[in-house]
Amino acid sequence: MNTLISIVIIFGLLVFIHEWGHLYFAKRAGILCREFAIGFGPKVFSFKRDETVYTIRLLPLGGFVRMAGEDPETVHIKPGYDVGLVFNKNNKVSKLIVNNKSKHPDARVVSVERIDLEKDLFIEAYDGEELITFLVDEKAEIIFDEESTQIAPLNRQFGSKTVGQRALAIFAGPLMNFVLAFVILTAFALLAGMPVDKAKIGEVIPEGAAFEAGLEENDQVVAISGQATDTWLEVVAIIQQHPSQELMFEVERNGQRLEIPVIPQERENQLGEKEGFVGISQPTEFSLLGSLQYGITETYMFTKLIFESLGMLITGQFSLDHLAGPVGIYNYTGQAAEMGIFILMKWAAVLSVNLGIINLLPLPALDGGRLIFIGLEAVRGKPVDPQKEGMIHFIGFALLMLLMLVVTWNDINKFFL
Repeated sequence: MNTLISIVIIFGLLVFIHEWGHLYFAKRAGILCREFAIGFGPKVFSFKRDETVYTIRLLPLGGFVRMAGEDPETVHIKPGYDVGLVFNKNNKVSKLIVNNKSKHPDARVVSVERIDLEKDLFIEAYDGEELITFLVDEKAEIIFDEESTQIAPLNRQFGSKTVGQRALAIFAGPLMNFVLAFVILTAFALLAGMPVDKAKIGEVIPEGAAFEAGLEENDQVVAISGQATDTWLEVVAIIQQHPSQELMFEVERNGQRLEIPVIPQERENQLGEKEGFVGISQPTEFSLLGSLQYGITETYMFTKLIFESLGMLITGQFSLDHLAGPVGIYNYTGQAAEMGIFILMKWAAVLSVNLGIINLLPLPALDGGRLIFIGLEAVRGKPVDPQKEGMIHFIGFALLMLLMLVVTWNDINKFFL
């Protein structure tokens, strides 16, 4: 249950902040955003605020912001249609009733002769024998099957905006994931303390080798078995190199210098090699400025590490078997949750950076792929044919789903079979 709750909170936050980045900068550019969704599939919950419907959907596999002009409009009113018109106080059409007109007795039913809901915003229609031109409000709604869809004039559509505005609206999603990682890591440093590279003992784990030997928190490690230590990394390296071998810790405590023998316990590292550990943690300090610096540094380090892993995957040094899909991430999140809130915070930051990087890859259907097409438009001076671009994104999405299925199958084999 803790794993499920952790997954819901972490993924909900990661997807929300990513899609919020798209939404915020799209709205700033004047783009009509029809829907802000967390998840895919059938709607579980929804409400409308201003022009946007906010929804939670059944399948928690991501999210999206539906911008006007990106998807084909679902309702097309053509000449010859009978529609009901509702007018606002400025005598402009505010609602167009496509069907079920009997449910709207106040609507004025006319027969459409010409209609333009994108550029000039008018309806030319017959009211009996008389041909009348009606002006349409730029925020008018089309009512079909009792569901309303706001019209999208050209100036409110995604494609009408400048290359820079569109690129920012797309790039903002991944950018917000990096910002979120920075915020999480800064909060981690403020709450748990900022790790510092000093040869000093932080927390001593009860029942560990250090605790049993008598080492205490804040002991300054001067040397280990005659080897001088100035940094935490040097302390860790010596301990790891001597599993099950007695080490003589020379420490300073309250102005006194003590010698304390410690026998490191033995475990296997990720490479399957034996290493020593004594049950002590890195010392920490609390500082607002230091925490901000830690947030920046760790976000950069995670970004660098993930890029290096992607490079190894491309060059064949890293197997697809090492990739984690939804099942693997669920399992690792459970392990992080069991290790405490601070480890879970770091794991959430890693996932956020990973989501930002993956979405920036120049692959169809991802934000990076969409940025490539916007870049091509900037170079060519005209956009790529929308149908061709849409087909490329569709094929890319299908291939990504196939990759996810392969990775998920590997996860199932790894963790359950």
